[in-house]
Amino acid sequence: MKRHLPHVLGCAALALGAAAPARAQAQQAPAIDLPGAQARADATVKQMSADEKVILTHGIMPLPFLPGAKIPAQAIPGAGYVAGIPRLGVPALTETDASLGVAWVGGLRKDGATALPSGLAQAASWNPDLLYRGGAMIGAEARAKGFNVLLAGGVNLMRDPRNGRTFEYLAEDPLLSGELVGAAIAGIQSNHIISTIKHFALNGQETGRKYVDVKIAEGAARESDLLAFQIGIEKGQPGAVMCAYNRIDGAQACASDWALNTVLKGSWGYKGFVMSDWGAVPGVEAALHGLDQQSGAELDKALYFADVLKARAAGDKAYAARLDDMNRRVLTAIYAAGLDKNPAKPGGTIDLAAHAQVAEEVARQGIVLLKNNGALPLAKTVGSIAVIGGYADSGVLAGSGSSLVMGEGGPAATRSIGGDGPFAALMQQSYHRSAPLKAITALAPKATITFRDGRYIADAVEKARQAQVAIVFATEWRTEGADQPDLSLPDGQDALIAAVAQANPNTIVVLETGGPVLMPWLDKVAGVVEAWYPGARGGEAIASVLFGDTNPGGRLPVTFPASLDQLPRPKLDGADWVEPNFGGDPAPGKDQLHADYDIEGSDVGYRWFARKGLKPLFPFGFGLSYTSFAARDLKVSGLSASFTLANTGQRAGDDVGQVYLVRRNGAALQRLVGFKRLSLAPGASGSATVTFDPRLLADWKDGRWTMPAGDYGFALGRSATDLGPVVTVKLPARTWKD
Repeated sequence: MKRHLPHVLGCAALALGAAAPARAQAQQAPAIDLPGAQARADATVKQMSADEKVILTHGIMPLPFLPGAKIPAQAIPGAGYVAGIPRLGVPALTETDASLGVAWVGGLRKDGATALPSGLAQAASWNPDLLYRGGAMIGAEARAKGFNVLLAGGVNLMRDPRNGRTFEYLAEDPLLSGELVGAAIAGIQSNHIISTIKHFALNGQETGRKYVDVKIAEGAARESDLLAFQIGIEKGQPGAVMCAYNRIDGAQACASDWALNTVLKGSWGYKGFVMSDWGAVPGVEAALHGLDQQSGAELDKALYFADVLKARAAGDKAYAARLDDMNRRVLTAIYAAGLDKNPAKPGGTIDLAAHAQVAEEVARQGIVLLKNNGALPLAKTVGSIAVIGGYADSGVLAGSGSSLVMGEGGPAATRSIGGDGPFAALMQQSYHRSAPLKAITALAPKATITFRDGRYIADAVEKARQAQVAIVFATEWRTEGADQPDLSLPDGQDALIAAVAQANPNTIVVLETGGPVLMPWLDKVAGVVEAWYPGARGGEAIASVLFGDTNPGGRLPVTFPASLDQLPRPKLDGADWVEPNFGGDPAPGKDQLHADYDIEGSDVGYRWFARKGLKPLFPFGFGLSYTSFAARDLKVSGLSASFTLANTGQRAGDDVGQVYLVRRNGAALQRLVGFKRLSLAPGASGSATVTFDPRLLADWKDGRWTMPAGDYGFALGRSATDLGPVVTVKLPARTWKD
């Protein structure tokens, strides 16, 4: 179907034209009649009584383990429920987490779902079309289970690699993050359900997440984290935006007049609604500051958006007008997505086999080969293999928190750190039932394969010494609600890897991590494979890469630092006095926690490393292959570029062309401005054209985008640190507002 630009629930069109060409997946999304949805919303609001106007403005968590829980019969166990208005034909909102699939919620629904790989794994594909497919898949499962709102679309940039939710998010770059999240959201909403984009905004750490106050200049925010959201909204057109827990320059993000009114609804012209994160509403005044819906009100200090809001609206014209607008926005999203005309009902059919294939394909495309001295791919005729560690006999690691997804039968193995509170199940270490050991055995049926769990290094070393190849599975678990204390592998795994590599020079390390980790043993091992949290079919995907059935084509969406000293904040803000209990409580007498993002400003990740002249352990955009590629013929004309990628090796494989702005009027800077993944047969070449979003060439100054006239230098790279010749073009000066 034809999709109309400018976008439907997002911003007004850029003065310079569309930021990027419409991708193939956009044609698959259902057409949305925004003017018609807004007109219907206006008509419905006029028919509402005073009582009805505070129905859509708040929701509950329909979970029986919450104290005093009163759950309507039509609610489905999940993240949230917002009652409908049957008299006016307005459906209830049934909400579930999250970006990686329909959340497990401790198994309350007695069903399972297909788990996509982690957000970082998806982003490592650098493939928007693949993320659209993944989004369409999890949206279909949500719909089949009766949900019509998916709390997906995590797009916060990785400002600190220790962030416990890094695994849920996508990248450290606004273009890559925005393009990918937009594609995923469009896929989700192709099922006539609403997707959110979250957590708006500058939600960079879990430590003290409900009171950490982020300091950042407006220009830096607009050029980085906010730009990722802006691009994602333009591309995906989510029906809802979920605001964050943290504070922004003193104001709670869910009550930030600047973020919600000035930027989102003002500058960007967003027409959907803003829902709170669960337990993130400071008071009824948040309504005037741009919040449209109080989610999971049981977790707040009070229910503000019901009787309290109704009373304010009865006596204050500002609240009355705001209340009408709140309802108008929620209804616009409902009508635009067709929730009323295409109701989601529990008991729908799910093609689990087909969905598992989608999850496996995402995992295969997102696995990144970080080191290979020729040991990989493994020959299927190998005589003996020692598989060590990582619960490789049971499954593959999953990140925890509200995004946790589990298939039929639940987790393969668990280790709980969540105590005995109502959300303890969200903070348990869980594994998907896709055992790498089984998949490896299937691909090397004649090999003698042994497994040791790695708890005893001497035992693991002995088995490694006896085998031709040793494969160590190393895990680094992350969860919502707690950050990592550092970037080491926990439980003595660094020592285990070093000892195994000393015993067997053909040691391959498979990393299942929620973000970057340090590798003190890197020079001792033969190969390193970053598999992230690889999802429902992760074991099969990992084995496929190890034995060469899949040629690894993933590229890092985040920088792996060589040490904590390279970070803008070597010491995590609040780590010394905040308790790690699902967001953290301050020590007695301490309630002020500040994060200074002005240190790096808009130079997040690889931009910071370039600015400071630092050499990372592995750079943004990096990834090896079993074949070789050449990138050439970069040509730039105006706001577009073309280039050629050639497979110069003996195996079919995928490569990602990455175009960077590296110089502007003689000043060095670095910004990803375009990318394209191509699949190439041996000896084949392919060309690609990318269109530059002009905001990536500009700075935000004095309330507008400013692009100075002069010489702009671009380079085609294999990573942020491996760049080809600079191509310089002259571009005219331009200024424009969003």
